[in-house]
Amino acid sequence: MAGFQIEKTPDFDEWFSKQDLMIRTKIEIRFNRIINDGHFGTTNRFDGIIELKWKSGLRIYTSRIGRTIIIALGGGNKNGQSKDIKKAKKILEEIRSRGFESV
Repeated sequence: MAGFQIEKTPDFDEWFSKQDLMIRTKIEIRFNRIINDGHFGTTNRFDGIIELKWKSGLRIYTSRIGRTIIIALGGGNKNGQSKDIKKAKKILEEIRSRGFESV
């Protein structure tokens, strides 16, 4: 199923801008697969969050809003996973408070 749109939060943009070219490229490739093919790759789903996972330990936290929009909530690596998940949940809560619901 294709047709997803990726919307990136300012928090994600700030984190992403600090990553090296190789990591940014991996993330963009993954986002393009989601947009074009509807293929999320390896994920973990919990509390309205979709955790995109890489073998390297890289993690990106997203949430599906409505039927076609994915919000990139933030990223990190396995070592900072608890803190990153807490931050992603807070961002998702703020998004929901503005009237959006994840599915």
